[in-house]
Amino acid sequence: MLVKDKVLIVTGIGPGMGRKLALMGAAEGAKLALGARSAAYLEEVANEVRAAGGEVVAVPTDIDDQSQCDRLAEAAVSAFGRIDGLVNNAYLHGPFASFEATSIEEWQSVMSVTCFGALRMVKSVLPAMKRQGGAIVNVSSMGSVQPYPGGAGYATAKAALEGATRQLAKELGAFNIRVNATRMGRMDGVPWHNALKQMTEAYGQTRDEIEAPFRKMIALGQLPPDEDCAKSVLFFVSDYSKVISGTSIDINGGEYMAS
Repeated sequence: MLVKDKVLIVTGIGPGMGRKLALMGAAEGAKLALGARSAAYLEEVANEVRAAGGEVVAVPTDIDDQSQCDRLAEAAVSAFGRIDGLVNNAYLHGPFASFEATSIEEWQSVMSVTCFGALRMVKSVLPAMKRQGGAIVNVSSMGSVQPYPGGAGYATAKAALEGATRQLAKELGAFNIRVNATRMGRMDGVPWHNALKQMTEAYGQTRDEIEAPFRKMIALGQLPPDEDCAKSVLFFVSDYSKVISGTSIDINGGEYMAS
């Protein structure tokens, strides 16, 4: 098992990759502490994990609040005695609008959740993680290196998170804590399917007509399934990545290739 007996905290448990991270993490042997703002959905996913035989605690968490981040970390230690990994998967996208049409306050809100929320969680897990080392994975976005219309605030926050990833890797390496970022592209899963439904209704096109141009940009010819993207994230909290730290890796099927 990839993460057998490791205690992992995963934030941003939603219907996309967050849920897959929880289910696959448990299937690969991890003990989980899950956080999300939606208490009802969080408990639903936790029950799925329990039904599959996994060990899990679920704590409603808004990562824009340091005390709530601390509470999630404390719940993990209380339930399982340690913290081996943190996956910062939570984010706030903000409005789809140009820089000119967006207020600085809206950008600050996105930054506070998407970048500083992850850093709050790092603050929360450090006391436990410094005792035995571990791994932190910051889930980033292809938008940080390949800008798209309407995503300026989100892309900027993710780019800042990648910079923080390198800084943290440098500082925390002395405690045997690895810090990496996974730069995700478009993922085939529930959020994408919901977006496609909206686009088909708005543009009067079929799903295939809308999706085809995106597939053409991807070297592998398909949008990566979110469960396969989740596997890539779990790799970075596993012992197979014990000598990798301070990197941002592209997980997008070959749509964007860093030089």
